[in-house]
Amino acid sequence: MLTAAVVSRDSKSGASLQASLQQSGSITEVAVWTPDPELYPATGEPVPDIILLDLGEDPEPFFAFAAHLRRERPTVHIVAVSMAQHPEPELLLKAMRMGIQDFLPKPLQNGALHGALTRCMKDRGSEPGGFDKLIVLMGAKGGVGTTTLAVNLAVQLTQITKKRIGLLDFGFPLGHTALLLDLQPRFTVHDAIENLDRLDAHFFNGLLTKHKSGLEVLAGTSHTDEWLRITTPALVRLIHVAQGAFDYVVLDYGSMYSSEVRSILSLARVVLLITQADVPSLWTLSRHLSTLTDLGIDPQRVHLVVNRWHKRDDEALASVEKNLRRPILARLPNDYKLVGEATSLGIPLEANHANLLVARIRQLAYLVSGVTPKEAKKQVVGSVLRMFSHATS
Repeated sequence: MLTAAVVSRDSKSGASLQASLQQSGSITEVAVWTPDPELYPATGEPVPDIILLDLGEDPEPFFAFAAHLRRERPTVHIVAVSMAQHPEPELLLKAMRMGIQDFLPKPLQNGALHGALTRCMKDRGSEPGGFDKLIVLMGAKGGVGTTTLAVNLAVQLTQITKKRIGLLDFGFPLGHTALLLDLQPRFTVHDAIENLDRLDAHFFNGLLTKHKSGLEVLAGTSHTDEWLRITTPALVRLIHVAQGAFDYVVLDYGSMYSSEVRSILSLARVVLLITQADVPSLWTLSRHLSTLTDLGIDPQRVHLVVNRWHKRDDEALASVEKNLRRPILARLPNDYKLVGEATSLGIPLEANHANLLVARIRQLAYLVSGVTPKEAKKQVVGSVLRMFSHATS
């Protein structure tokens, strides 16, 4: 099911388009907007899946509105509806440049609308949970291993899904994901934010650094003062572009956040709150959970992960689960030697699959992606068969 909006200056025509959407059987909610700049959706504000532009005699305000929406959410499906049965080529070309995918005549026919809705759903078909691709990792406090886990979870997702996985480093005040992967990035999050007016899928892809595992990384800031010019709405815009480019986006959010984090976490399919089984971490954890609840973040999306776990911690963790009234999703065993060696060499923890820590991170990747080991095995077999067929053709 989709969400939609009608953008119109004609109340009667707009109401007719709204009714057509509601009667299609594919729409859960329809908003009605006007193309006035002062009423544009704010940066970070949710944007529906499909937009119908009810073009008037002057299409320019509608085209400007379309361009604004395209910048805010690159994957939005925009449809122009016009009284012109055979629009002039110049009008069609300008509509295309503004990011409009379909041009339908009025009166709107059910078949034409159904086709546009089908194309929109097809575009979204590869997206797990619709536009819900974001996996956020947050630390209950600094030093609990959030970045190490973000890097290795992203690598495991790349391996088991065989899809395009992106890793965004929002670590404050400096990002360390590139360091842990021994990458030398040319560009960082700061470069994306500094070029927000140019930030589309093509520009975004040029900022990424690819790891040999297939994982693609947008590195974190390299100078502490760069965060002074980065705002939460700008980060939301960056996430929207990333979700349009990747099948899954892993976000290392560190442990520093404010009330504005709600606009980011509301985009997440899952929020992994990372802690250790020590008193400072667990004390901070409970306060993080309270804050997230106060911010209106869906508790069903927030999951607890205990890093550097020892068997002797289980009694204390059982008490934590009881007091917080929520289970611990994963216990990742402490393997100081393996992690230390990997960090020193700048490699992920993927070399030894028999290792318990690697196995647990891989299991966590299955959980957050929704992919089962059986499905992953089928993907690998399919890839091998395709390679074989190419080799023998």
